[in-house]
Amino acid sequence: MIRPVQLSDAQALVDIYTPYVRDTVISFEEEPITEVEMAARIARVTAAYPWLVEEEEGAVLGYAYGSSWRTRPAYRFTVETTIYLARGQHGKGIGSRLYESLLVDLRQRGFHSALGGIALPNEPSIRLHEKLGFRKVGHMAEAGWKFGAWVDVGFWELML
Repeated sequence: MIRPVQLSDAQALVDIYTPYVRDTVISFEEEPITEVEMAARIARVTAAYPWLVEEEEGAVLGYAYGSSWRTRPAYRFTVETTIYLARGQHGKGIGSRLYESLLVDLRQRGFHSALGGIALPNEPSIRLHEKLGFRKVGHMAEAGWKFGAWVDVGFWELML
C-alpha cells in the first residue's frame, strides 16, 4: 500500500536510510540522522511537497519524496526527487510503484519538471529513472567526497 508519510514513520525511515549513509555513496550525508531529525525533515518537506511510503503488513518498505531544487522563486515549478528502499526490497517493483505515484502527485500539484540526482556509478537507479522516462541532462565530475574518494553525480530530468 502506498500512502502519505506520517511523523510516526520517522524511525522506520531512519532504519531504511542509515545503511545508505553509513555504507554507500548514494547519500552524501556522512553521519546517520536521528528519528527527531527525520521527523523534522518530514514536517519541512511535506509543508510543500509530497512524501510517500510503501507499507506492507505494517512495515515500511521504502519511501519517495519531492523537495526544493533551488531556492530562488523562478525554480518553484522544478522539484528534486528522492527514493530509498529498505534492504532486500530492490527488484520487486516497489521503487517503480512508489516513484510513479510520486510523479502523479507532483503533476497534480502543478510541478513542471522533476530532477533526480544520482551518485555515480549506480546502474539500478539509472535504470529506474530511465524506465520512468527521465533522461540524463548533466554530469558533474567529482562533485562529492566520501569514504576518501571523489564521487561523480549525474542529473536525470523528466518533464511532468
